[in-house]
Amino acid sequence: MILLGVNIDHCATVRQARYRAAAGAEGGAVEPDPVAFALLAERAGADGITVHLREDRRHIQERDVWRLRERIATRLNLEMACTPAMTAFALQLKPEYVCIVPENRQEVTTEGGLDVVGNRDRVRACVEAMNAAGIKASLFIDPGAPQIELSAELGAPFIELHTGAYANAYYSPARAGEFERLRAGCVQAQAAGLAVNAGHGINYVNIAEVRTLPHLHELNIGHSIVSRALFTGAGEAVREMKAQMNP
Repeated sequence: MILLGVNIDHCATVRQARYRAAAGAEGGAVEPDPVAFALLAERAGADGITVHLREDRRHIQERDVWRLRERIATRLNLEMACTPAMTAFALQLKPEYVCIVPENRQEVTTEGGLDVVGNRDRVRACVEAMNAAGIKASLFIDPGAPQIELSAELGAPFIELHTGAYANAYYSPARAGEFERLRAGCVQAQAAGLAVNAGHGINYVNIAEVRTLPHLHELNIGHSIVSRALFTGAGEAVREMKAQMNP
């Protein structure tokens, strides 16, 4: 059974498009509430809630994260930059999981995996801090052998393979090669003792192939579920994705 983590960031993106200057993140006319979306996702079968508190606070706000910590019944996966400030925040919040991701102020959403090899010392410090606090750390990486090998060496219990290149190539001849990179990455990670998650660009079409990747523990899916929810409602969008993940 592949688990489903529902990323609620883009529910908050819709809110911030109208209420960026509002005094608070919820209440009054401020809508939609990403925490309410998360609770609906849980009721529909989500195994966890994923949220990215970006340094520039472009969508999710700190108040959202603390409300999630207080209210959700499953588990909280905090996506975060590998910085001292975000490490300190995670240690205070104490989510069940963190996923260490790259951040680029120019991107709309996270594009590309974390360069563990090029940021070895910073990543090591963050992973060690999470391990010491009993928080399970995952590294969001591209499916390259050196990145996977070093992730295991640094003591991360999980990796999350970045599926964006595969998703972007889905309707092109490059699709087969990108899928093979992901498959080989899953095999290498499992052999190295890493649990394997995946995410980015997974939708209701490509999930039929993504779910055949070996050794998958969890998929983190956000944009596609939020988009489908506009037509079907949050609960049905989550139920449909989970059914396609585990037919």
